[in-house]
Parts: sequence; structure tokens; C-alpha cells
Amino acid sequence: MQASLKPRDLMEEPRIVKGAFQARVVTLFPEAFPGTLGLSLTGKALDFGLWRLDTLDLRRFGEGKHRNVDDTPAGGGAGMVLRPDVVHNALTAAAEGAAPRALWPVVYLSPRGKPFDQAMARRFAAGAGITLLCGRFEGVDQRVLDHWQVEEVSLGDFVLTGGEIAAQALLDATVRLLPGVLGNAASAEEESFSDGLLEHPQYTRPAIWDGREIPPVLTGGNHAEVAKWRRAEAERLTAERRPDLWDAWRARQRR
Repeated sequence: MQASLKPRDLMEEPRIVKGAFQARVVTLFPEAFPGTLGLSLTGKALDFGLWRLDTLDLRRFGEGKHRNVDDTPAGGGAGMVLRPDVVHNALTAAAEGAAPRALWPVVYLSPRGKPFDQAMARRFAAGAGITLLCGRFEGVDQRVLDHWQVEEVSLGDFVLTGGEIAAQALLDATVRLLPGVLGNAASAEEESFSDGLLEHPQYTRPAIWDGREIPPVLTGGNHAEVAKWRRAEAERLTAERRPDLWDAWRARQRR
């Protein structure tokens, strides 16, 4: 890997697990990482080498004295566009030593991309690694996206100033699914979207708070009834809040 790839700075050298998932982020703001990924479970997993995070500074591949990475849009218009030659050279460096594309996708965070969901997070987590391209300005020259067969992924129908926040969100959702990251593997099986439904409500002590009690079924000790109640609540919430998910889930049940 070239010197421009900078792993997270640690007080001690991390214990790298053989075959650990690797994330490589091409960005104009490498200092934005690890950001929230360095906290809590993902941060601990990073320290223990359960996954690896490298940043590749796009500016290092810029053109000329000022390391320019962008230029005006062809055909006119406002803003600037990231140059294909600059992005290509950065992606070439990021691809060094990476696994085949089937196990190591190249993803561009873009509002016009395919919506990111839990199934996509599971697919990414099952691979060897991922390269994320963080866009800026008006976007990236289409030719380099076509050349690299980049997968465009969106977090939703809104626009951010850059792809760094979206990249962190995608990695958080992916990394937490890696073996050994969650303390209780069952947690990932019971949460929202794991089976196409939203998660059921959660409760804890005290038994009564603000005059509100924990539903008695959850404290009665009957695990079968608890499971039944949780499924019913998950179905109710999904039907109320996400009719799109509810319709898709019902269609799968009829097959």
C-alpha cells in the first residue's frame, strides 16, 4: 500500500486478525476518519484488529502545483466536478492488494445511488473489504465511475456536502455485523430490518416509570409469549410506520 494510505493512529499497535475486513476510503478529508467509527463497539473492534480502516487522501493525486482535483462541468453549469484522471489514480492505489471485486466492491456514496439497507450491509460484511469513494462538489466524472464499474449507494433522498458522513454510516452498519464485533450475536438477529420488519419496543428497569409500566408479558417469564408479543409489535409498528416494508414483508410471506 502506498504511503498515502494512513491507518488509524493508536497508542499501541493493533492486533491484526488474519483475513480481517478492510475498509479503504478515498476522500479529500482523511482527517474526518475514524470519526464516530473510533468510538464504542466499532472503535474497540478497530483497536483489536477485527477490521482495518485506511484513508487515501485524494489531494495527493491532484494535478499541478496546487494539486487540483476538480474542474468546471462540461456543458456549463454551477459548481465543480472531480476529475476522472485524479479519481482513477486514487482508486488504482486503493486497489493495491485488494481481493477480487466480487469480494471487495468499490462504492461511490451518491444521492442517486441504490438505497442502502440492511441486506446490503450484510453483503458487504460477508466480503473481504470495501473501497469507498467520497464525492464532493457536483460529483464525479461519469467516465471514471463507468471504467471502475463503481456501485453507487445512497443513504436516502437528501443531499450532503460530501460523502464522508455517509461513508461512516455505511461502515458502521457493516462493521457491526462482522464476527466478534457485537458482544451478543443474537442482537443483530433481533433488531430492525433483520427479517424485513422494524424492531419491537424495548423496556428495562425501573418497572414503573412516570406512571408507565413495562408490559406484563415481558416480566411473566413465559418466553413463548414474549416472542409472540414481540413479533406482533414488530408487525404493528412496521404496518404503521413503514407501509412499504410491510407490503414487501407480506408479499414474501405469501410465496
